[in-house]
Amino acid sequence: MNYQTIDQANQAVIDKIIASSPFLLDVVPAKEVIAELKDYVLLHAGPPIQFHEMTNPMQGSCIGATLFEGWATTEEEALELLENGKITFIPCHEVQAVGPMGGITSQNMPVFVVENATDNNRAYCTMNEGIGAVLRFGAYSPEVIKRLSWMRDVLGPTLSKALKTLENGLNLNVLIAKAIAMGDEFHQRNIAASLAFLKEIAPIIPKLVISEKEKEEVLTFLADTDQFFLNIMMAASKAVMDGARKIQEGTVVTAMCRNGKDFGIRISGMGDTWFTAPANTPEGLYFSGYSAEDANTDIGDSAITETFGVGGMAMIAAPAVTRFVGTGGFYEALEISDNMTEICLAHNPNFPVPTWDFKGICLGIDARKVVETGILPVINTGIAHKKAGIGQIGAGTVTPPLACFEKALRAYAEKLGMEK
Repeated sequence: MNYQTIDQANQAVIDKIIASSPFLLDVVPAKEVIAELKDYVLLHAGPPIQFHEMTNPMQGSCIGATLFEGWATTEEEALELLENGKITFIPCHEVQAVGPMGGITSQNMPVFVVENATDNNRAYCTMNEGIGAVLRFGAYSPEVIKRLSWMRDVLGPTLSKALKTLENGLNLNVLIAKAIAMGDEFHQRNIAASLAFLKEIAPIIPKLVISEKEKEEVLTFLADTDQFFLNIMMAASKAVMDGARKIQEGTVVTAMCRNGKDFGIRISGMGDTWFTAPANTPEGLYFSGYSAEDANTDIGDSAITETFGVGGMAMIAAPAVTRFVGTGGFYEALEISDNMTEICLAHNPNFPVPTWDFKGICLGIDARKVVETGILPVINTGIAHKKAGIGQIGAGTVTPPLACFEKALRAYAEKLGMEK
């Protein structure tokens, strides 16, 4: 379908986002739903990148995934494979997936399966490992591999069995609307959503034909993991935005991601093309003993949440998180979200924010408005240590480089014949 104006195309994209219906259907080994995942293939966060270009935490995640899959038995063997081009790398976004921080995903890691029922498309994301030494921050100790194996053998199959008892899966729009009214913004604060998810799943677990030990382990892990819903939200956001970008026209931002080297965006009118510029380093508050000198550059696919309109875009929904990310208090949160409306096309009526006089979350980042105003999307993020394995050392905010949006608009203008 052709649209006479860019505004009409953008409105069609907006309408698709509003009409979207993401459902959590299952948890399965990644290789069952992502055909590209096989031996010696890894997915990663952000636009395309090779191992030698990756920052240390992402390289550490690659080592961990290689050990987890049994392709190597020692760090030295893993590095031999990785450094000599024996591992193929694919961006998560290019196979309908997203991944937190390093985003490293291998064939036997369990992933959430989220379907956007409106557009009949699916998206995938690994499960949240919890806090401490975790693969997504580059850790690959025996403790990390043991947890990943438990998630593969116990957590994933248990949640799969639980979700299959629900006739149509779990309606995520309902959970998101509920949790945003309870103070989540879905990037740095997912406490309400994680507990709402547990509320739906907990009554099912005791009825499953699994050992009592496994039931206890799964329920304890879900209760302890405040950020568990983040990865579900990422998959939901990806499913919604991929459905919307079936309209291959307009200037709506349909993906934002980063790999530690580059920040990349996609816009609706340019399909799968990435527009990149060097990634920034987050600014925020650091845990005791760490400082900005220890920080890794911006990394991860989790900015898909901001693309959808939550995270930093919805800072006002979660004033409790503002101190954690170093942005002040309630009025600073209000100012940030108000500023974000300047670069968005509308508000999403499906997700009203009580602390914003029940206005809906921001909807449709318009690359034109970003370039015109110079206002950049605000992204809430964890801050990784620049050395693999140390993990999260703080939390803060980061913005994309303006050049990403300028490049996208120039390319779209050329596509439309508006530039010579």
